[in-house]
Amino acid sequence: MADVKMMEAVEMQGSETSSGNNVMCLLTDPEGEPLGSSLYLPQNVGPPQLQEIVNKLLSNEERLPYAFYISDQELVGQLGAYLQKNKVSVEKVLRIVYQPQAIFRIRPVNRCSATIAGHTEAVLSVVFSPDGKSLASGSGDTTVRLWDLNTQTPLFTCSGHKNWVLSIAWSPDGKYLISGSKAGELIIWDPQTGRQFGSPLTGHKKWITGISWEPAHLQAPCRRFVSSSKDGDARVWDASLRKCIMSLTGHTLAVTCVKWGGDGMIYTSSQDCTIKVWETTQGKLIRELKGHGHWVNSLALSTEYTLRTGPFDHTGKTYSSPEEMKAAALERYNKMKGNAPERLVSGSDDFTMILWEPSVSKHPKTRLTGHQQLVNHVYFSPDGQWLASASFDKSVKLWNGITGKFVASFRGHVGPVYQISWSADSRLLLSGSKDSTLKVWDIRTHKLKQDLPGHADEVFAVDWSPDGEKVASGGKDRVLKLWMN
Repeated sequence: MADVKMMEAVEMQGSETSSGNNVMCLLTDPEGEPLGSSLYLPQNVGPPQLQEIVNKLLSNEERLPYAFYISDQELVGQLGAYLQKNKVSVEKVLRIVYQPQAIFRIRPVNRCSATIAGHTEAVLSVVFSPDGKSLASGSGDTTVRLWDLNTQTPLFTCSGHKNWVLSIAWSPDGKYLISGSKAGELIIWDPQTGRQFGSPLTGHKKWITGISWEPAHLQAPCRRFVSSSKDGDARVWDASLRKCIMSLTGHTLAVTCVKWGGDGMIYTSSQDCTIKVWETTQGKLIRELKGHGHWVNSLALSTEYTLRTGPFDHTGKTYSSPEEMKAAALERYNKMKGNAPERLVSGSDDFTMILWEPSVSKHPKTRLTGHQQLVNHVYFSPDGQWLASASFDKSVKLWNGITGKFVASFRGHVGPVYQISWSADSRLLLSGSKDSTLKVWDIRTHKLKQDLPGHADEVFAVDWSPDGEKVASGGKDRVLKLWMN
């Protein structure tokens, strides 16, 4: 059947299969899975014709947009021109990767719409709620603040910590906000009122390095989250019981980062050079990922954006029950993940990163080298196709999220880059730097799309709202800035 469809698809392009001008091509998905068998394509075929072929072969009811890549380079014109320019032999089968594109488009932000004072010390983190309607920030002034995005004014000041707020995390259903401090305490907040649920959660002996929630497709309403600490432990807490239900002990030095994966495992990275994988019914260690020769200081999951936003997408759809949320979150997760394994990237003090597929193997899939200094932040694009890394070497680098192959360097910042954030359609990347600017980069052209100066000092934290409408930033100048288009 596929062959018949293939013939039809090619005939639509008016191919004369006998002619010597044709190129033998194999279409594959980004994972390398072939779409039917090889086919002869005329050299005047370009992306529009390939779109038709792929849509037909996949029997898509609605035509979907695709981009096409030949050995990691986007095909923007006709095949013939590409072959000539890159001196590609037509003796071999040419592999063309079709990459699904988001059907919606996010516009780059281009102006600061509000500068809101409130924090009395540096803003260390800014995070939009999963539905993009609320915004929280954590600061060196020991408070968490919630901001009203409609009026662009402060909404609640959440006081309760006795030390810097280092980490904040919304539950994927938006019902809770957790903050972790330099004193090692965690506080559960009600984002609707700005009040604490119960007293602070104690147990960690040193500062909190990370917080991650159990995904909404595994449990709704959301209850469990995990925290990591400089004390060498990670702890799993129940937000409704307000207590620690498991301690994940085994690292011999500080735990630097923690992620709760889509298949239910918890990943912890540590200064002991290992990454540990834990199951979450009893907190048993099930796997160790070894490969780094230095401290591991950051982790990113290929499914992270989808896990963070749970049931919510750019359309602003709302839900009336936890069951509805769980089903929607599961559908989004499955659609994003496809048949691919969940991927993990770890960044180390020796400037290298490693790409892993923990469910497949405990050995590194590939090593990503190129940064000249410490990597501050690693983040997969929402569709999992790309991976971006921000470094003290002033660059942002783009990698293939599936193979780990280097794609491009974004240069323009004149100071270390602290944090990055993706637009919901995976087409734009935002970065914040010590040089006091935010920058928006275009993933397809690899060029600077928008320069956003305005902060008076270092920008520590940036986030792009899941609905694509707004960007928030914070840093040393203590103000929170909102950016729109």
